[in-house]
Amino acid sequence: MTNANNPSELPADPWRQPAIREHTQLLLNSFQRWLGRDLVKRAQSTETQAEMLFTAPCVVVSHGVQEDPILNYGNQAALQLWEMDFDTLTSIPSRLTAEPMHRDERAQLLARTTANGFVDDYSGIRISRTGKRFLIRQAIVWNLLSEADEYVGQAAMFSDWEWLPVAAAGDERG
Repeated sequence: MTNANNPSELPADPWRQPAIREHTQLLLNSFQRWLGRDLVKRAQSTETQAEMLFTAPCVVVSHGVQEDPILNYGNQAALQLWEMDFDTLTSIPSRLTAEPMHRDERAQLLARTTANGFVDDYSGIRISRTGKRFLIRQAIVWNLLSEADEYVGQAAMFSDWEWLPVAAAGDERG
């Protein structure tokens, strides 16, 4: 059986996979629950909603509840920004999307999100697979809850980001 936790079994268009369509519903339902609005139009089929989220111009990523949470979803904008394919992105710990010096800040964000259900004012520096740094602004981070109200992870969405200049060798300011 194919599932979202085994990315090697996913087709070229991950949103076509039933497990990804199901995960998309989790993302959309949780977003609507916490923020009171839809992330994408909900009138279409679940497959169309999954395609709309995957091809949306905003970045959307999520991770599970492992001790060192592993990313379990990234839309096309996220894959381009982090310079990874779906298989690679969904096999790494989410902490690796931030530089080591920014991981404490990221941990504080995740704790604040866990406590409040969501935050809609996060800004921070992230790093792509090739080491390119970028600043995200006004990110929304929200808890993912199952239909049984069980905490099953967190997701983030943002549209405002910019590449940062490459730091000179020995420049510790980052």
